[in-house]
Amino acid sequence: MSLDEIRKRIDAIDEKLIELLNERTRLASKIGEIKRKQGIEVYSPDRESEIYKKIDSLTKDGLSSEALKTIYREIMSASLAMERPLVIAYLGPEATFTHLASLSKFGSSVKYLACGSISDVFREVNRENADYGVIPIENTIEGAVSHSLDMFIDSDLTICSEIIFEISHYLMSNSELSGVRRIYSKDQVFGQCRIWLETNLPKAELIETSSTSEAARRAAKEDGAAAIASKLAATFYNLKVLAESIEDSPHNRTRFLVIGRQIPKPTGEDKTSIVVSIKDKVGALYEMLEPIKRNRINMTKIESRPSKKKAWDYYFFIDLEGHIEQGKLKKTLDAMEKNVRFLKVLGSYPKARER
Repeated sequence: MSLDEIRKRIDAIDEKLIELLNERTRLASKIGEIKRKQGIEVYSPDRESEIYKKIDSLTKDGLSSEALKTIYREIMSASLAMERPLVIAYLGPEATFTHLASLSKFGSSVKYLACGSISDVFREVNRENADYGVIPIENTIEGAVSHSLDMFIDSDLTICSEIIFEISHYLMSNSELSGVRRIYSKDQVFGQCRIWLETNLPKAELIETSSTSEAARRAAKEDGAAAIASKLAATFYNLKVLAESIEDSPHNRTRFLVIGRQIPKPTGEDKTSIVVSIKDKVGALYEMLEPIKRNRINMTKIESRPSKKKAWDYYFFIDLEGHIEQGKLKKTLDAMEKNVRFLKVLGSYPKARER
């Protein structure tokens, strides 16, 4: 078969693909109309999970599962925009890792609203200026993001999805490496790059900023200054990358949560997050956890935070496998609630798949 013949066949396939994509979009618009009439949220994390599972099962030769998911992410993003323009609030500014994680989840066809703080993300979703919000919750190296946890205590918003995003840090500057005297970044980022910094720039001053993008912005304006940020930030602020992948661990991942006003339907691979305040008595922690063990529920995380209402009083944030609509988990939570002062379900949502 000649080169021209192959190209003609590709052109014919492209025509069919475009025709099918347009048909898919028309059907998505009809779904949007039905959802509006029934008062259902446009974004369905359970449906998204179902589509990605189907891609995994259908992937054979040719494109990898991850490549196909990337393509479908943009197809679904365009479909969501056709159903109703979505606004996603995120911890900004542009080119932060939260921005990149948001793009990896919702694609490029929806609208994004950069917020100056985690509190602002909650506020914009609460005020319905945004449909969903994306916030960081924990990092594999530095642990939990305390402010994100604290915001859930009094908020009525729920966790409806999660994102596991691989983090790679880049050192960028308009100076040469030997001329770097100060480095800007977030405190958590310095913690993730501690060994590299001590080895390569032990005398440089480390200056904390509100975001990695703010670090890049400041470094772009100063001689002898560098920033640790995403590769996108280097492009965005026209900085030269001096070193890449400087994080201490090759398994540096951050977990982000998508907050909204719904609890998705069960998918069979779900996670439920709760916050609990225990009674002030001997054995209270054991009594709280005993129903989890008795009902053979897998607890994937427990994190404590001071309540800030009383000295030595703590909230416990717990992640459990399963969905709140499933009998065994509901039975477990009912039993736990009898032994604690306060129990709140923060959300039941599809588990993110590790990339």
